[in-house]
Amino acid sequence: MSREGYGNLAEWISVGRCRAPKGSYEVRRSDVARTAGTRLRGLPDCLALFVPDCTVSDAVLEEQAAWVAATFGDRGAVALHMLQHAGDEDRKERLTALAARHRLPLTACGDVHMHVRSRKPLQDVLTAVRLGKPVAECGMALQPNAEQCLRARLKLAQLYPADTLRQSVVLAERCDFSMEELRYQYPEEIVPPGETLSGYLRRITREGAGTRYPRGIPAAVQEQLEKELALIEKLSYEPYFLTVYDVVHFARSRRILCQGRGSAANSSVCYCLGITEVDPTTTTLLFERFISEERNEPPDIDVDFEHERREEVMQYIYNKYGRHRAALTAAVVVYHPRSALKDVGKALGMDFDTLNRLSKLHQWWDGGRINTERMQENGLDPDSPVTHKLLKLTQELLGFPRHLSQHSGGFVIARDSLARLVPIENAAMAERNVIQWDKDDLDAMGLLKIDVLALGMLTAIRRALDFIGMRRGEVFAVQDIPREDPAVYDMICRADTIGVFQIESRAQMSMLPRLRPREFYDLVIEVAIVRP
Repeated sequence: MSREGYGNLAEWISVGRCRAPKGSYEVRRSDVARTAGTRLRGLPDCLALFVPDCTVSDAVLEEQAAWVAATFGDRGAVALHMLQHAGDEDRKERLTALAARHRLPLTACGDVHMHVRSRKPLQDVLTAVRLGKPVAECGMALQPNAEQCLRARLKLAQLYPADTLRQSVVLAERCDFSMEELRYQYPEEIVPPGETLSGYLRRITREGAGTRYPRGIPAAVQEQLEKELALIEKLSYEPYFLTVYDVVHFARSRRILCQGRGSAANSSVCYCLGITEVDPTTTTLLFERFISEERNEPPDIDVDFEHERREEVMQYIYNKYGRHRAALTAAVVVYHPRSALKDVGKALGMDFDTLNRLSKLHQWWDGGRINTERMQENGLDPDSPVTHKLLKLTQELLGFPRHLSQHSGGFVIARDSLARLVPIENAAMAERNVIQWDKDDLDAMGLLKIDVLALGMLTAIRRALDFIGMRRGEVFAVQDIPREDPAVYDMICRADTIGVFQIESRAQMSMLPRLRPREFYDLVIEVAIVRP
């Protein structure tokens, strides 16, 4: 009903998800029956629709309705579905009497599963996919008709009592919440007591600049730093830079090799904070590729950590902010031709080997289309009813969410409870939890994330540095590696690059002896030709 109600609901969902294994809930009446203040009970500023299961006994229904009435009061209601099933009239009379006895309004509900009736076959296929069996074996799990769609008001008026339809409008009008009310705030721990965000960022940037340029900060660098700091302050991005700096500072204190990459390498502030090792003054790249006031897009700093020790960094974040304030971003995996063909084909009862061959012939570069010629090549008759259904349903399914996965390392950290912004659940991996939103959702809502990514090559580099340091009897670090060593380029020109990040693929290895790069920028061009 309000921003407060949204937070209560998201928090309740998080409680139910986090106490159960991934993919399931464990909710208890005690979660919503807690007293809030002196009189309000239930989830304040939330409405509750009681959806009765009319297959249970009258005694059970009475007890459930009494609990809803006692817990939610005038925020509770009994849901009435009129889906033209057998026994609809008897069910309506039974629920009307139940609602009256407990002084709960009876409200019309549609139990909508699809927007139009023509999607009923696809709804049946998705039910079969969820149950892991063919449609023909799903029986009573399938809906007997296509009434669970968005129906016209005239149709609804013929099915529902007028007062139940009126009540649905009354309930809807009590809800004023808009997602635009969500406001994200960064944690306060990133700034020492007595300092401001901009003042602290400016101070540590200056200290870092003194380390990077021990012989004095060049005038051009000072000018660039002032320009960047002014823009960061104007766009209020200081918390983002300070949060990333804190994580990188922790990693370096534990001698965990890390490296910022991407357009962040265009920033002198990132260089002075130790987030990236690339000195922007040695290139001609524009800072505006990283942050631009005109584009109004949040900055994106990808930081790679040694893959064997990234978990230490992730647990540092969890321990510092708490699991109620920090969680990984989810990634919504959608249906592409291969997965859609397999799932729809299984639901239609088709042969597994045929589906496997067919799906392997469709690659990601085919885009969102199904190649009918490949079906014929695999012995499927394009004119048969089954093939026709397979094609139609697969095409409809493309782009649908398939499952919720874990982002490779995007963290969202909140000042207070993150669960009041977005529901949280357990990840498949132990000691991790994820929010229920995809990274694109975060961009739409203006919630900034920090990327804590894993790179195996950094582990290999760290081991190599350790071996060289042991042999020399002194610490040997990344910045000690000689630039533009001819021996390195001799190996690259021979395509001796197995295990070398970015140039280890067969396509890259075939191009290297032909272009024969002799300096880093040659390598930049060569990589871009193969991966534009």
